[in-house]
Amino acid sequence: MDQDAIGVVPKLRDVFAGYFRIGAAVNPRTLVSSADLLARHFNCITAENEMKFERIHPHEETYAFEDADRLAGFAREHGMKMRGHTLVWHNQTPDWLFEKPGGGLADKALLYARLKAHIDTVVGRYKSDVFCWDVVNEAVADEGSELLRESKWLRIAGEEFIAKAFEFAHEADPDALLFYNDYNESHPAKREKIVTLVRSLKARGVPIHGVGLQAHWQLRSPPADDIRAAIERYASLGLKLHITELDVSVFEWDDRRADLKSPTAEMMELQERRYEQIFRIFREYRDVIECVTFWGVADDYTWLDHFPVRGRKNWPFLFDERHQPKPSFWKVVNGAGTQE
Repeated sequence: MDQDAIGVVPKLRDVFAGYFRIGAAVNPRTLVSSADLLARHFNCITAENEMKFERIHPHEETYAFEDADRLAGFAREHGMKMRGHTLVWHNQTPDWLFEKPGGGLADKALLYARLKAHIDTVVGRYKSDVFCWDVVNEAVADEGSELLRESKWLRIAGEEFIAKAFEFAHEADPDALLFYNDYNESHPAKREKIVTLVRSLKARGVPIHGVGLQAHWQLRSPPADDIRAAIERYASLGLKLHITELDVSVFEWDDRRADLKSPTAEMMELQERRYEQIFRIFREYRDVIECVTFWGVADDYTWLDHFPVRGRKNWPFLFDERHQPKPSFWKVVNGAGTQE
């Protein structure tokens, strides 16, 4: 960012100090390329991929802590909190976890023994760095009548694997806040499935402390009323809420265009209005939302590049490709100064 501009650009973490923490997902590349933005504007980070099972524990006897350690060190150096992401997921999990020696699916006892060893090691290592964990990620089915999505976790252990993961995480770090995290969390049908799952965990005394709303949203969807309804439904469970993976794609999900080299003026205007709307809602619910984390830092890098359309660039954040504040940044910042 231009040094002359830095002095006049308010810090997001200061603007929202009376509301919630402001976080960003980072990786070894953006930790360097966006270091100045991160240090200035954010007070919480999440590892984009570096704490996921296949990255940090690729083989049964092998852990790879170097990248995750680097992120944790950055958080310590800059006085930031750190969210742990993630312990149990159907994706980015190595095959060895689910296989017994000699081939075939492992049984439940072996799976749990391996999971407990993993959680004890990883959660234990970052006990002084990570204040909360996304313990289970995206276990709820998007469509149909089934509550949980098909996965090797479910096939081997049944729905009990979710409770076990939370119990193991709580044993490994009794002080950490433990979250269930999911996407499409504001779609009414999936919202109710998530509420059903979390309520059942609470009823059984499982140590769950919060719900993570990923918030991978678009310019028009989900509707504001669905976002509000989701926040209220999750808050009614008596748990903490974190916005865990916020970005605003300039393309709707069914938009398959791949010809744009830069966002259109209409896209930027719609994104500006959308971020203003989203943060107005977040401020309304500041009593239950403790942390808002963007799933990235600036438009030069986003997981939405090439997804779901190969070869397509996206521009989902408050800072542009040169790390300059976009009009949406100013809508978000100026809105925080208005009376609720």
